Amino acid sequence: MSNTNTTASLQESDALGKPPFVNVNSQATSLRQPSPMAGPKRPGHPRHKNSIRTEDSFTKPRDIERHSKLPYFLRMHGSITPRMLVPLGFIGLWATLITCISEFVYELVVSEILLTVLGFVVGLGISFRTSSAYERYVDGRKFWAQLSQTSRDLARHIWIHVDERHDADAELGKADLLGKVTALNLILAFAVSLKHRLRFEPYAQYEDLEQLIAHLSTFAGDAFDPETSEMKPKTSWKRGGEYLGLTFAESNPRKAIKRSKKNLGHLPLEILTYLSAYVNETVKGGQLSSGVQEAMVMANLASLNEVVAGTERVLNTPLPIAYSIAISQITWVYVIMLPFQLWHALRWITIPGTIVGAYIILGIAAIGREIENPFGRDENDLPLDKFCDGLEDELNVMASKKAPRMEDVIRSEDNSIMFDSSYPSLALKSTEDIRAGLRARTNIRAGSRRGTGEHVNGEKVDV
Repeated sequence: MSNTNTTASLQESDALGKPPFVNVNSQATSLRQPSPMAGPKRPGHPRHKNSIRTEDSFTKPRDIERHSKLPYFLRMHGSITPRMLVPLGFIGLWATLITCISEFVYELVVSEILLTVLGFVVGLGISFRTSSAYERYVDGRKFWAQLSQTSRDLARHIWIHVDERHDADAELGKADLLGKVTALNLILAFAVSLKHRLRFEPYAQYEDLEQLIAHLSTFAGDAFDPETSEMKPKTSWKRGGEYLGLTFAESNPRKAIKRSKKNLGHLPLEILTYLSAYVNETVKGGQLSSGVQEAMVMANLASLNEVVAGTERVLNTPLPIAYSIAISQITWVYVIMLPFQLWHALRWITIPGTIVGAYIILGIAAIGREIENPFGRDENDLPLDKFCDGLEDELNVMASKKAPRMEDVIRSEDNSIMFDSSYPSLALKSTEDIRAGLRARTNIRAGSRRGTGEHVNGEKVDV
């Protein structure tokens, strides 16, 4: 009956042009269905799995699972070189102008001492900028690692330690099972919603999130308005400007939040509230038999709350704007002064020398700006989509099998406990013989590492 209802729901969704919604009460699975509006895949030419694909060069963030055979100095995807084209073009024209004036009109030369003094100051500023940005990047990765670890622990505690009351009533046990699957889905929904929040995507109607929380009452779900929430597709000029790193081509990342006419709430915290309510009901129903287990589950929920606070701290506490402006101004002053100081010694080589110097200095500063927010969609940002997909796969694997009964695992004939002897054969021996075998195993393992074989005191051990 449940399969029939689910199929009818999917057919109705197809007819209305909506993403299919799977009722958690009718299916014990967290697999998300692809949107029917995505369209069929276009046939492509066969390609070797290790070949270099053009589309990989435009994937944001960079796919860490893709292997490139190009040496690092030839790679473009993930490099700041595209963003340096416009600044380097300007610097090249500036260096050419100063060189031509100095060569044919009047020598525009300053002392090289200025190069040394300014270089020391610029080096300190860029070092501070880059180290601060990388520290934020590392903090972001640490908090997401904490999210992954806590999500696995919480899911394991729920799946193993929350009892399913099949013995009391079959329908009650089935409801407990579906409740546990729903809780695991909420754990995944928490990670996905946090990813969207950190990217200033405040709603609940996203392809990877809607089916997970469509049954919840949230501010983000109620605030969705197609008129104000729909984002216009980017033009080719805008995409090109963003690829070249032009600031006037970049949109305000908080545009969707500012355009909302309703309270957007805090979706990750709302999902945590539902998880807390689930734990409270399992405690009241006696499904968590131990207070230690309850304490561990509540500690996991508190840890997820810490992840929210930590990631928001990284996101909303950038380097003070005064530092950013001063470092940018000092860096550009130094680069603009380079041709005045290099012409006397290098002449026409001043032009390429200035471009190379500008690439080194401005490039390092650009890296600091890019990794300052590790949760965005730049090439070098954290691949949060991959992290969420990995967490979903892990939760699905965990939920694919019932909680193991260790008595059956221990008594299995395939359980080779020691010396290739299984549980049934060892169960026939006395306790003293088993302990003697354990002591002998210690000597055998030590002897095998020294190359003395499986014999102890010249005799082969038989257990």
